[in-house]
Amino acid sequence: MADKKVKTASDEKMLTYKGKPLLRCGNEIYYGNPEDKYVVIFRLEDQEPLEDLQISKRVIIELKTNEGKRSQLIRQAERDGLYKALDIGIFWLEQALENG
Repeated sequence: MADKKVKTASDEKMLTYKGKPLLRCGNEIYYGNPEDKYVVIFRLEDQEPLEDLQISKRVIIELKTNEGKRSQLIRQAERDGLYKALDIGIFWLEQALENG
């Protein structure tokens, strides 16, 4: 009987941006290391089709403490498009991690 190797999450390569994991779950994108004190969540709102893709016109950015169900909202903003949202979210996360 041949042994089957079961794929785990650690076997797969995770998408990263600027050295931190980027994980999408439905209409939310989580950015940051799971062991860090803070994480940024991008909520994709008002999507519209562009050929075979869905493009988000409005993105809600949330900087939160990384404590699971007890996480607290630190900062929140809204931007038009994912590019502008990533810009501010990454800045907030870096600033929060530096300040402790």
